[in-house]
Amino acid sequence: MAAAVVLRPVCRLCRVVLFLSQFYILSGGESTDIPPYVMKCPSNGLCSRLPADCIDCKTNFSCVYGKPVTFDCTVKPSVTCVDPDFKSQKSFVLNMTCRFCWQLPEADYECVSSSNCRAVSCPRQRYATNCTVRDHIHCLGNRTFLKMVYCNWTGGYKWSTALALRDLIMMYPGISFFQLILFRVCLTS
Repeated sequence: MAAAVVLRPVCRLCRVVLFLSQFYILSGGESTDIPPYVMKCPSNGLCSRLPADCIDCKTNFSCVYGKPVTFDCTVKPSVTCVDPDFKSQKSFVLNMTCRFCWQLPEADYECVSSSNCRAVSCPRQRYATNCTVRDHIHCLGNRTFLKMVYCNWTGGYKWSTALALRDLIMMYPGISFFQLILFRVCLTS
């Protein structure tokens, strides 16, 4: 009974401290904002597989182009990752190929396509577009860059497809232009 009398004021004090700490946080005294990069960072994944937005690396721009290179990296605050033995890590070594982002193969970045291209022009028309490296690819320099890209004036169709359709049509000489249009409408709907 005596222990309950002693514990009652301690419990009240704990409740008051808890209330005041929550009030302090809600009043803006402590930031509870989640950094925007955290949404891209998988939790408890391998450190070496984290997207570039989730890590900070000490890069060496004097590496030899195309050769393997290692960089010392640390995870950003609020990011958790593990090594291959599933032990929590804050620092790790990243292995990659020495190259700037604009030197990557086309499969490793995405570019904004233009709708300002003319149907056919000779020589083939080019336009400047913004390209962004995919999240899981690591490279040196800016991850967003300008690139001159050829216009895709074919509309996505290949010449081989056109030739195959021509040969198919030649086998049936009685097909009219109107029937071909209806055939295409049926295929696309």
